[in-house]
This record gives sequence, C-alpha cells and structure tokens, in this order.
Amino acid sequence: MIRTKILPCYLHRNQADELNHASGQIYTGVLVAHWRVVRKHDLWLSEKATTRWSDYRTSAPLHSHSIDAAQQGFVKACKTARALKKLDSTTRYPYHPKRYRTTVWKNTAIRRQKDKLLLSNGAGRPGIKIVIPESLCGVLRFLEVRLVYDKTACRYNWHIVIENGKQLKVASDSNIVSVDLGEIHPAVIGDGDSATIITCRERRHQQQGHAKRHSKLAQALARKKKGSRRYRKLLRTKTRMKGKHARIMRDIAHKLSHAVVDEAVKRRASTIVVGDVRDIADGVNLGKQNNQKISGWNHGKLLSYVKYKATAEGVAVVLQNERYSSQTCPQCGNRHKPRGRNYNCPSCGFSGHRDVIGQTNILSLYLYGKPGKLAVPWVIKHREPYSIRSTRRRRDTGQVSSRPVARANTREATGL
Repeated sequence: MIRTKILPCYLHRNQADELNHASGQIYTGVLVAHWRVVRKHDLWLSEKATTRWSDYRTSAPLHSHSIDAAQQGFVKACKTARALKKLDSTTRYPYHPKRYRTTVWKNTAIRRQKDKLLLSNGAGRPGIKIVIPESLCGVLRFLEVRLVYDKTACRYNWHIVIENGKQLKVASDSNIVSVDLGEIHPAVIGDGDSATIITCRERRHQQQGHAKRHSKLAQALARKKKGSRRYRKLLRTKTRMKGKHARIMRDIAHKLSHAVVDEAVKRRASTIVVGDVRDIADGVNLGKQNNQKISGWNHGKLLSYVKYKATAEGVAVVLQNERYSSQTCPQCGNRHKPRGRNYNCPSCGFSGHRDVIGQTNILSLYLYGKPGKLAVPWVIKHREPYSIRSTRRRRDTGQVSSRPVARANTREATGL
C-alpha cells in the first residue's frame, strides 16, 4: 500500500524558501508561455512541447526531475480543469502565477544511506539529508518527497510518499454495518444485533476552547493599530494557535476513524453505510451557537479517513441519505423531532438513544429504502477511541504509581 507520512522540516527558512521559489518560477514560466502562444497563435501547447520549451530557459537549483515535476504541474492542472468544466462550465483553466510552489523529489532523486535520505539538487550542488524515523525504517520503498509549506502553522513539513509492502485485504464476510456521524457523539456504528457509541468529549472540548481563544485574540487585534509591533505579535500568536489546533484535530480524527474501522472489522463487515451529512449546513441558519458548532464539525475529514482505512481492510464505504433518520420511530414509524439525546415517541411510547435510532434507520434506508423497518438493538456499548487519562499530562503528586514519572516533575517533587 502507498501512504504519505508527514515529518517536520528542519531546513533553514531561507533555503526552503529558495527551493519552493524556484519551483514557482518554473511553473509560472510555463503558464505565461502557454497562454502567450494561445493568445498570439491560437495553439494549445502539448505537454512535450511545453517541457521542451521550458528546459532551454530553466537554470534552477533543483534536480532535473524536480524541474519536470514543476513543469508537469501546469499540465495536470489543465487536465483537472478540463474534467471539471464538464460538470461546471464556469470553471477556468489555471491562469494565476505562483511565487512559491511545492518542490517535489521523485524516486530518481532520492537515495537512501542507512538511516538517512539524501535528496539531490542537481550535479555540483549539495544535497539535503533527512533523518528517517524508526517507524519508516522498515518500509519497502520511498517513492516521493515533497517540501510543503503549512500556511496555518507558518512552517515547512516533509511529505514522504512510501510503499510499505502491505497488501489490501479482502473482506471475509458479507455483513453490513451503518454509521451515524454526529457533532456530540462522533460516530455510532452497529448492525441489527448491537451498536457501539464512539464517544470523544475531548473533541468538543478542543473545539470550544479554540473558539474562545480565537474570539479573545480577535478582540485584542481589533483594539490594536494594524501593522504595529503588538498587532504583528498577536497575529503570530493567532497563527501558531490555529496550527496547533489543526494538528490536534487531525490526530483525534485519525483515532476516531481507526475506532470506526476497527469495530467494522470485528463485526466481519464487507460494507460500511455512512449517513451523508455533507450538505447539513447548506443554506440553513441554526442560530449563532449551533452555526459555530456545525462549522467546526470536521465530518468531511473523518469520512475521508474512514474511507482509506476501510479500503485497506477490504471494506467498502457507501454514503446513504439520512433524511429523518433520527426523527422516525423504529417501532411505529411516527416522525417526531426529539430534544436532547433521548428519543421519546409520543405515539407509541417507545424510548431509546437518539443516535442509535439514527444509525438503525440509516441501515434500514439502505436495505429497505425507508426508515423504521429494523428494530433498535438491545446491546449498546460505549467506546473511547483512546484513553484520555493515560495520555493526559499530569504533575507528580507523590503517590505510588506503576507509570513512569517525567524527570522534571520528579525533581520538582523531591525539591532537588
């Protein structure tokens, strides 16, 4: 399987900027030349002609195949725009020049030296060395390395594409499970026999805390003169805060998606039916607080992580319209909008967990075309994606514990 690993980049900022600036100049040169030919001679240059023209005018401090990757970036962007124009006629071909662009080292510019990767920048130029972490020492091949600038965190990262040698698995059974994504409970997964509620209060805690900190910084920025030293300092603080929050939420999304796929594999599922919530906030005003909750709900990222992890296990992922799935009684079919986390049917008196009812009705919609055709499972479990207590930082209280205590905390407790 092919995977991408993200590692921090410790290059000097000027060197990293120089590499990506060179890639941006190559891309911009191809773009400008292409549209000049189209405008003057009404000819659309092919990829071969574009690359040949650019090779005579390029003297960048990059490997020749890294130069090719920057040139091919414009051609790939045109192919993508051509495909999108079939769906939306207003789509435009790429025309914006780029001052900086991600630099790509293909496998021909990568050489492994024991526990390091050596990236070539062309003959006569010093290469770049990357220390390989232990988790990547046993991979089969290194296919590509990219120098990516994270705009949120204002820093560079290495994106390393690897082939780990593992093969895609094949599902051993034909069971079908459904997943109801939620803002309070991230996911509920189950079949006709039992359901598992995957809880993660840490996610809401991080979202709400970030919103409060962001609001305070925005108010402080509004009181400062734009461009002043204090204004720039607060702006840097805000950028660092956003970058840290993005990394935390990405880590939580990975753990949640792993828990969902793990439950599906335990139930010997061949298909995961996920409620489609992609348009939940389109054209809807739910109020100030609810709008903030929905806008911070990263259901799209969670779904993408579930898809690629399930594919590795041989499990297919299918989207299902979940309209009225949490409002339809699974016993009598009456539609009632519940308040809180419990569903109490005013017609037949049925009572149950709102998210479990939504998960059951999503499976009913997929199998029978309408909700209310399946009974809610009696066996309901709760699961945390990871142990928050074991990962939380804590100070040494002097109590006997089997867990190792940080050295700094030990010194502080003993008074040394």
